Amino acid sequence: MKFKFDENLPSDLGDLLRAEGHDAHSVLDENLRGAADPSIAKVCQAEERILITLDLDFAHIENYPPAEYPGIIVLRLARQDRDIVLAIIPRILALLRTEPIAQRLWIVDDSRTRIRGET
Repeated sequence: MKFKFDENLPSDLGDLLRAEGHDAHSVLDENLRGAADPSIAKVCQAEERILITLDLDFAHIENYPPAEYPGIIVLRLARQDRDIVLAIIPRILALLRTEPIAQRLWIVDDSRTRIRGET
């Protein structure tokens, strides 16, 4: 799968995703630091990449309808430090093996994942 992770996530996330065989690009790697959310969303659409972010704005389906994206994963964690964020990724990767992400919004919190969009 192809991922783009937001600048608000640790750079190690790319290494973790690539170690699992995924194609992962950082917003920072592509000189999109500080880019507006709609710009990042358009890049993800154009590149057909699943966005992973801590930015809750991407959870607003009126602004970012899941049907228009390859997938959006919003991390809504009580703590957002590097170790906590990286610790949640294996749970997401396991769910990706059984649950489609295309045209869906996943809101991942500390104990569960809520999925919005077509089934």
